[in-house]
Amino acid sequence: MRGIAEVAARAGVSKATASRALSGAGYVSEATRDRVRAAAAELGYVPSTNAVSLATGRTRNIGVVMPYVNRWFFAEVLEGIQRSLLTAGLDLTLYDAKPGTDGRARIFDDFLARGRFDGLIAVGLEPVDHELEHLTRIGRPIVSIVGSGEQTSVVAVDDDYAARRATEHLIGLGHRDIAFIGGATGAHWAHVDQERLAGYRHAMREAGLSAHVRHIASEVTMPGGYAAAADLLGDARSRPTALVGVCDEVAIGAIIAARRLGIQVPSMLSVVGIDDHEFADMFALTTLQQVPRDQGAAAVDVLLGEIADPLRERTTLRIPSRLIVRNSTAAPAE
Repeated sequence: MRGIAEVAARAGVSKATASRALSGAGYVSEATRDRVRAAAAELGYVPSTNAVSLATGRTRNIGVVMPYVNRWFFAEVLEGIQRSLLTAGLDLTLYDAKPGTDGRARIFDDFLARGRFDGLIAVGLEPVDHELEHLTRIGRPIVSIVGSGEQTSVVAVDDDYAARRATEHLIGLGHRDIAFIGGATGAHWAHVDQERLAGYRHAMREAGLSAHVRHIASEVTMPGGYAAAADLLGDARSRPTALVGVCDEVAIGAIIAARRLGIQVPSMLSVVGIDDHEFADMFALTTLQQVPRDQGAAAVDVLLGEIADPLRERTTLRIPSRLIVRNSTAAPAE
């Protein structure tokens, strides 16, 4: 195995300079750093993680904690995080903290408390659970993807705006009887649901449609959206002409329920979602697009900035959503 001495000799510098160039600890000119890195690449030399940690006091590892790894949003966020960390030459440790499990408590009380990372990206942690407050005591920079911004830096879409824009799209088509479907107080990730519900209510109120406001609670899944919509749409006397789904999965569930009830979308019912889920185009769903991979990459940028400058002020980055119009929305029937 090639050693640091051989890299230094190839680059024409001292071992100490070669070490600084590869570890990032201490000043080295850009030209010298490039020469040392080129020599290391030619020789196939890979710095020891332990040696770099000893030299810099850093682990070169970023922790990521999220409640799910197999759901669309979280998988996409993780992809964006991983790509950015690979580019930066950093390791990733993933903590799958499923809500309501003993494993989640152990992750927070034991594994995360050890602080074996230079910084942490927390995805979709509920502030009401006091979990972020618990993590801030570890003394490492933390960036939240989805959050309130009260305890950490935050990268997220503007959920209020997304739901408001979705509702305004339906109102602009001429709909008045518009229901909001999905989400329930007390459910995990409920603050996102509540922000989106608030955006829907704002749009309805501003259009003078407060009397038509209806929230149909459901699990934030396709089956949840299907069950809630089937119950709502089954009564023709109180059936709305349009639905805003708290997310695309709920909206797609509602479209499936409508089809099974013989309700044509969009001629008899318009449906809007939020996310631009991987299935949205297949169901021709009009939606407010968010790009989770971009949120993951942005979170890495913010976190690395805070690691480099511990005194840096917290950042709140709210990313606007873009309306994608497909074939699930139209003017209401005469």
